[in-house]
Amino acid sequence: MGNGDWQVFEKFIQLIMTYQYFKLDINNYIANVAFNIPKKANSLNVAAWQEMEQIFGQLHEDNNVRVIILSGEGKHFCSGIDVMALMEMQQGLDNSCEARNREKIRAFVLMLQRTITSIEKCRKPVLAAVHGACIGGGVDIISACDMRYCTEDAYFTIKEIDLGIVADIGTLQRLPKIIHPGIMAELAYTGRKVYGPEAEKIGLVNTAYTDRNALMMGIGDLATMIATKSPLCIRGIKENLLYQRDHTVADSLDYVATWNSAMLLSNDIKEAMMAFFEKREAVFKD
Repeated sequence: MGNGDWQVFEKFIQLIMTYQYFKLDINNYIANVAFNIPKKANSLNVAAWQEMEQIFGQLHEDNNVRVIILSGEGKHFCSGIDVMALMEMQQGLDNSCEARNREKIRAFVLMLQRTITSIEKCRKPVLAAVHGACIGGGVDIISACDMRYCTEDAYFTIKEIDLGIVADIGTLQRLPKIIHPGIMAELAYTGRKVYGPEAEKIGLVNTAYTDRNALMMGIGDLATMIATKSPLCIRGIKENLLYQRDHTVADSLDYVATWNSAMLLSNDIKEAMMAFFEKREAVFKD
């Protein structure tokens, strides 16, 4: 199969890939992914969690995608895990053996963790566009995104405390690397709502927009700008930002030196240089 044939095949696959709980649209190298369960405030049952992992796995491999926008249909961004998912998990327990029950609960939690980690591991930048409520698991999800934006009336809450649960699928692990640990602790202990302006002030989001239209226009412009950059370079930046988060400065410097020992010979650098001298926009291969 030639390169042109393969591109046609990829576009065909995109056309036939439909999802029950999400909307997915790819245009001009930008993938718009939207939670699509508006009647339930975009709460996610087990099938929806599995679908989300499948989507980000697909986008990770899709050469026609350079940046991803994650949003929600309806009045809210995402209200976390659906009560039905918890009921499904409980129905699968074996009442005759406590150890087997604990094993199944652990596997359930690991499945949710793996789904959210698929956002973080996706080699394309993921921009969260939050309006309305972002509750519980929704906060876990945006914590794994590269950048977060919201409307002024959007609100965020680590709701698990009010349910007697220790948040266990990413918030307590990722959010202290995004906002001040003291503020993080306050939000986790109290479960209080943080609205858009405060979210911007504490660094939870980059920008709080006046309304949803302004949000989607602003984040769309940003995604368009990112999509014009070298895909190799964008992937390298994401890889190295994630690496430095969990390693020392010395380890991270060594890692990026190794990275660039391979990538400094890329055609993307040649194209960027030629475009600069020729005073034109650079055009990079998928």
